[in-house]
Amino acid sequence: MTEITKIQRLVCNEFNADFVSSPEDMKVGISRNVKQGVIPINGLRHSPEGDTTGWYIWGGEEFSEEPDFFVPLHVAHLGEWCPDIKKYLALPPGYRFLIAGDYVDVWFDESLLNI
Repeated sequence: MTEITKIQRLVCNEFNADFVSSPEDMKVGISRNVKQGVIPINGLRHSPEGDTTGWYIWGGEEFSEEPDFFVPLHVAHLGEWCPDIKKYLALPPGYRFLIAGDYVDVWFDESLLNI
C-alpha cells in the first residue's frame, strides 16, 4: 500500500466514509487558479464516469459556469498543482471539501449524487 493510500484511508475513516480510489491515470476537473494558489480550495465529487474520478476542484469562493473553467488533469499531476488535495481524493461520490490554510471542512452533500 502506498503512503498516499494509507493517508487517504485515514481521511475516509476520520469522516466515516467509504474508500473510493481515484487512480493516478484517471482525471479530475480542476480550475487553473488552483495552480496559482487561490484559496480556499474547494472540491466536490460526482460519480466517476469514463476516465474521470468525478472530482471537480476549484480555488476561490465560487466556481464559474464558463465551459473552460475546469480543465482535465490526471490525478498523477495533482502534486504539481496542489499536493494537499490528494489525501481527500478517496472520499466517495457525494463528498465535498474546503481547505483554507489550516482550516479544513469535509461533508456529505447528497445532491451531488442526483446529477
